[in-house]
Amino acid sequence: MRILLILATIVLFCGPAYALEACTKATADCTRWVMLGDQARALVYSTYALDQKNDQIVRALIVVHGQGRDADNYFRTSLAATFLANAFENTIVISPRFASNNGTGCRDTLAANEINWPCSGDSWRSGGIATNNNKLTSYDFMDEIVRELARKENFPNLKAIVISGHSAGGQFVTRYEMANQVHESISIPITYVVSNPSSYSYIDSERPSGANNEMRAFGDARNCTTFDNWPYGLKNRTGYAAKLSDDQLKKQLASRPVTYLLGELDVLPLAGFDSSCPAMAQGPTRLARGQTFAAYVKAKYKALHQVLVVPLCGHNARCMFTAEVALPILFPKI
Repeated sequence: MRILLILATIVLFCGPAYALEACTKATADCTRWVMLGDQARALVYSTYALDQKNDQIVRALIVVHGQGRDADNYFRTSLAATFLANAFENTIVISPRFASNNGTGCRDTLAANEINWPCSGDSWRSGGIATNNNKLTSYDFMDEIVRELARKENFPNLKAIVISGHSAGGQFVTRYEMANQVHESISIPITYVVSNPSSYSYIDSERPSGANNEMRAFGDARNCTTFDNWPYGLKNRTGYAAKLSDDQLKKQLASRPVTYLLGELDVLPLAGFDSSCPAMAQGPTRLARGQTFAAYVKAKYKALHQVLVVPLCGHNARCMFTAEVALPILFPKI
């Protein structure tokens, strides 16, 4: 009996550590709180805890939801993609929730001290200020998630962070990419995956024109006076992006790694398609807008951005993020 106890002790203390198990339910069991100062907090769905040591994690995938603020559904989509990529054991998957409750159009249930984001407009998706805390913007929330991941005491082997979003989430990511102030401040490489947004932030007054989408100074500024206002352009910026100069935004947009993940069939004005004047100035469809914007920043500003058109996908996050061609982008090899 004594020998058996000794052998059991050796196995317990000297044997290999058991891997942590991923949380794979889009329920409260997989939610965590991210603290934004002493009082404020925001909710994320996550496969692993953000504040515990986890040696097995080598990459992080963050997926931002669309205008429906359905972080639970986007977490399910992310889990499906992670399964297909066979990446559960070494990837932490995070789906932040930009909750909103204005008593009318948006009625998300908010917990005590949870940040409340504006219901309408482009606010939360372009770094806007919270309605219940004028010191916090939606990009501060993402900054804090990135800082949590960069803590070596919790994720000592993390080698890559991928920040992605679809539709309104794609708008969030394309503008966060150009505006955030954490990209160069951490040692872990960050890449950005912008999927099917309705609009982009142009960094000068040129827009596509004619059948060949030739870039020219926008010719209808008299009738479309807001074409170059934030978040469609750089003028009259508010929130997080207002703290940076035009030159800094231009530099950051061009220097950071981006893949535009565009649906081959995302050519119909459906699912919250932005048909406003400044958005239509960027092209007739989401597919056209993405291809044109990517070509523009690559040609004029030497951005090392890539475009990947996903075959047979329309405006559908599940189709986009679980497509075979998308998996190597969302789950880069380490």
